[in-house]
Amino acid sequence: MKTSIIYRGTFLLLLGVSFMAQGQNGTKEQNRTKKPNIVFLLADDMGYGELGSYGQTTIRTPFLDSLASKGMRFTDFYSGTSVCSPSRASLMTGLHTGHLSIRGNKGRIDGKWDRVPLRKTEKTIGEMLQSVGYRTAMIGKWHLGVPEDQSTWAKSRGFDYAVQEQWGQDVNGREFDTRVHWVNNDQDSIFYNYYKHECLDEFRTNFALDYLNKVERDKPFFLYMSYRTPHAQEFFLRKTDLYLEYMQEWPEIERRHAARITMLDTQIKRLFHKLKDMGELENTLIIFTSDNGPTNENNHSYTFFDSSGGLRGFKRDVYEGGVRVPMIVYWKGKIRAGSESDHPATFYDVLPTLAEVSDAEIPNAIDGISFLPELFEKKQAKHDFLYWEIQQGESVKGFRQAIRMDNWKAVRYGNNYHTELYDLSKDIQEKNDVWSEYPELVEKANSILKKESTKNEHYQYSGGVFKN
Repeated sequence: MKTSIIYRGTFLLLLGVSFMAQGQNGTKEQNRTKKPNIVFLLADDMGYGELGSYGQTTIRTPFLDSLASKGMRFTDFYSGTSVCSPSRASLMTGLHTGHLSIRGNKGRIDGKWDRVPLRKTEKTIGEMLQSVGYRTAMIGKWHLGVPEDQSTWAKSRGFDYAVQEQWGQDVNGREFDTRVHWVNNDQDSIFYNYYKHECLDEFRTNFALDYLNKVERDKPFFLYMSYRTPHAQEFFLRKTDLYLEYMQEWPEIERRHAARITMLDTQIKRLFHKLKDMGELENTLIIFTSDNGPTNENNHSYTFFDSSGGLRGFKRDVYEGGVRVPMIVYWKGKIRAGSESDHPATFYDVLPTLAEVSDAEIPNAIDGISFLPELFEKKQAKHDFLYWEIQQGESVKGFRQAIRMDNWKAVRYGNNYHTELYDLSKDIQEKNDVWSEYPELVEKANSILKKESTKNEHYQYSGGVFKN
């Protein structure tokens, strides 16, 4: 697209001028000659309403709120879908879930219901950035491979340095311990010590700080931090002073939930100040978001802290509460402080955005559109529609689809044989299904839902569930 090419060239020229203006010594001299660093921070199951900057009044997130005030806060940003694996696959590949190999946390593969890996033809952000000279690192939850095949792990899918948890069984039938983190596949393994660290995310941030100490400073880096908070796992938190500060009369799981989110905020602050101390902050694009809506598992209630921010639904739903997530983008001196965007963007837009930032060729035939112009408050191309799909379990009830067309939201749960229609401009909580008033819109939505869900051998309801 000619407009995109012209914009990219102009952006890189201006970026080069910006670097030259920074100074002539030390790290600033290096920064003016290298491409921007990229730090992508991904929370696990954090709802739209779980940050102070998105309306949370109980859980404390002072650093992320400060970051939002210094960067751009997106109000209409969406995950890839409403559960971990397919959402992360969408992020990594620039494809929406109707076109991906992964449509749920598990699928039918080799005669059993199990994890499905990314296809090798689905190139990742890491592979794309490696091709233009980036040092790449992934720390935390990968969730896009299978335990018995290390060629599907992060180290083999575009990351020079990878520290990942793993679960399931290896080829010898041995069960992985999720507290063990594997370094560069099986080069090393390190056990998460509950008594040594306040939370799992401190443990993971330590790896990141160590990596930044050793990274080649004359080359740009991409650091993908895949955190564990606030996913409902009790054993990933010690009862620290911070935990004790939260209300003792709350249920135990809710105290843990709140404390872990505040601890994550602290860990991101540590990482931010490391970049500042390195002199890399001005040359680093930082993005924070979540892989899907809030969890309602392990006896935690997503309503306790209004984690969906008043939106309908939660993790595994394709209503707004399951897919609309917070996103904060910070780039010192380049993104206007305190800016806000209502541009509807999604996970599969991240790859083309980072391609434009890094001047990389997009490796796949993708569904995404770069939102880089939006970050600089320039004219921004928009999607005709956003699409989500999920398959949970093997019953038709677990197959769900949704699209957003401008301010119209169509939702279809496979076992209902009915397409719900909501006007988000008047009904953000999706309470009033107006399908009977707009038959033409429902027909248009059904046409998109049928077309965008391509058949996939691992998911029997892919292609859509419609009565003849």
